[in-house]
Amino acid sequence: MPEISELDVEDDHDLQEFHDVERAAYGADHPHAVVRSYQSLVQRTRRPSPYYRLSLLMAREAGRIVGTAELGLTVEDNLHLADAAVRVLPEARRRGVGAALHEELVRRARDGGRTTLLGEVNQPLEGASPAFRFATALGYDVVHEQDHHVLDLPVPAARLDQLGTVAEGYDVVSWGNRAPDDVVGAYAAMHTQMGRDAPSGEVDHQPVEITVDRVRAGEQRTVEAYDQVVAVVRRTGDGVLGGYTLVYLPHDADHVVQDDTLVMPDHRGHRLGTALKVAVLRILAADHPGRRIVHTWNAVENDPMQRINRALGFRPVERELEMQRRV
Repeated sequence: MPEISELDVEDDHDLQEFHDVERAAYGADHPHAVVRSYQSLVQRTRRPSPYYRLSLLMAREAGRIVGTAELGLTVEDNLHLADAAVRVLPEARRRGVGAALHEELVRRARDGGRTTLLGEVNQPLEGASPAFRFATALGYDVVHEQDHHVLDLPVPAARLDQLGTVAEGYDVVSWGNRAPDDVVGAYAAMHTQMGRDAPSGEVDHQPVEITVDRVRAGEQRTVEAYDQVVAVVRRTGDGVLGGYTLVYLPHDADHVVQDDTLVMPDHRGHRLGTALKVAVLRILAADHPGRRIVHTWNAVENDPMQRINRALGFRPVERELEMQRRV
């Protein structure tokens, strides 16, 4: 049986080996993996969020890490939930390494008073992945599905010109790693709305209020591993913000991660979501020409965002499944 222990995140050697195993195990199962950088892992573990507690586990055989696991626990909200992830090197699978790591995750989740485990697995467009078979064997059920889309950069300017007209009565403004003080309150409120509106299937999760303090804490921590590009639509008559889109640019990679895109309820029906995404793609082409691809994830049932992404040229490469298990 493998030796299961908690990783000391201050140990540079073990943390680097943990990351190497995570990258190799995750990347082995699908060609479009977006794996966090080592810099991001350092930031998340050594300078953690005050709202989220993270524990890393490792499985060793003959002194070598062959599997990793991660347990994430919120501190202030959704105190019944635990985020779980297990990765095992292909050559170490089918001999109990993943099961042993998962058993320890369950024990720690129960000790923390958590009653529901959540995890994500990726499926190819056809067939089933090893991660899906592993999760279902452990009693997890699919509770939400998202399409993983990619878009090659740069997007032809003619396509952006065709799609990118901003509706009359609005303009688009943008910023980098820190929201301006005069709009950060409205920006936080839009994040809260995003949590309420984003499709989440049957995930046992309650939306969270995003405060200005949460926005500022996230900005300060994120900048260690990522740059951000944010675009918002603003009503020209009164300056009210009507929506936003947010992308992350890892410091040591050539890809972009498209995160939230939201249009507030009172501002829908003006193709503002498309205008926001076009604005960011123009910024990427002008200011970050070395970026080669954008990754994004859209709920299968989110027809408006699916249409926007198809018009921009995104193509599906795999399906991401959110899996849930009661403990």
